[in-house]
Amino acid sequence: MKITKIGFICTILFVLVLSACGNSAIQQSGGSGGEADASEDKVKIGAILPFSGVYASLGKDLSDGMKLYFESVDWEAGGKRIEMIEEDTGADPQEALKRTRKLIDQDDIDILTGAVSTAVAYAIRDEIVTNKLPYLTSHAGGNDLTREQKSDYIWRSSFSSWQIGNSMGKWAYENIGDRIYVAAADYAFGREVSAAFMESYKEAGGEVVGQVYPPLGNNDYASYLTTIRDSDADGVYAFFAGSDAVRFVQQYEEYGLKDKFQLLGSGWLVSEDLRESIGNAAEGVHAASFWDYNLENEENGKFTEAYEEAYDRRPTIESLEGYDAARILVETIEALDGDVSDPEEIVKAMAAVEFDSPRGPFAFDQNTHHVIQDMYILETIQEEGRTENSMIDQIENVQDPGK
Repeated sequence: MKITKIGFICTILFVLVLSACGNSAIQQSGGSGGEADASEDKVKIGAILPFSGVYASLGKDLSDGMKLYFESVDWEAGGKRIEMIEEDTGADPQEALKRTRKLIDQDDIDILTGAVSTAVAYAIRDEIVTNKLPYLTSHAGGNDLTREQKSDYIWRSSFSSWQIGNSMGKWAYENIGDRIYVAAADYAFGREVSAAFMESYKEAGGEVVGQVYPPLGNNDYASYLTTIRDSDADGVYAFFAGSDAVRFVQQYEEYGLKDKFQLLGSGWLVSEDLRESIGNAAEGVHAASFWDYNLENEENGKFTEAYEEAYDRRPTIESLEGYDAARILVETIEALDGDVSDPEEIVKAMAAVEFDSPRGPFAFDQNTHHVIQDMYILETIQEEGRTENSMIDQIENVQDPGK
């Protein structure tokens, strides 16, 4: 359906008004107002996202992406109105558990989505399983959620740590060299991603000549970069995100490593929302990602155009995650003709969802409950006075092993 600019403006203003009221929950739904419809005429979707704290910008982008897709179908699916109830979890696992219980016990939601922090996803896992609540993880990437903590009720549409890191290992060996230095932020996700990269790189025949793990939120990388500079590596694989990525990439150039070692890493190293802050230091970086603003396919063109029209800014990878999550939920509800009374039927319908996403072909692995997706090798280039990512290679159908 056609997405109207007026509809988006109304949606955004409505959410801002509700936010100003100071409530922890934001309710968003279709309908024409007036007397509340009976609950059986709605499908209630709970969304646990960080709207405060360190991950607040990611939560907003996920939320905006979801609303963009829901607006495109007029907040309806399977003959039912969609009501989305958002809860602010920050990055606090205990707060997330409290908010999840509220969504289950008070709001009587039919489906849950969201979670940016892996710690949050792990914290709510048992509550989800106990209540047989269908849950679509739209960002949190910890491996165990679709491995040791796998459940019939949990499906993931985003990525896993393994998927992000492992996909680049063989490529790095074949295209960069047989000696790599690894640098990653010292927290669970950074460790998981770098371990997955090293696994793949070593299997291909490469040697990891050294590893450094600066603390999360580090400001000065001088000692780490000096150690790397004195090595005989062919390249450096780095996993950093947010302000850590900005500082690391800038200091990597300042300390003379850019001209000596090829820098490569995950897409978050040079993501859409960071490159302007990084500046020219980002030029030449190679990164692996499951989506980029500049991917050339029809769905991505529609998505990026609609997002920019609605929000007057470029989408991020989190925006894409929210957009795809909403589409999965809509197609699930459509397949059930709006009957979401049986959790087993919901997850069965969700498992069968396949479509052409802005990221490329989308489908779930029926064994791991994890997304099967293409990974793209990007190179940051200069284009018309700004840095952009350009796809230089593609790794198709990357599947998490589930173990």
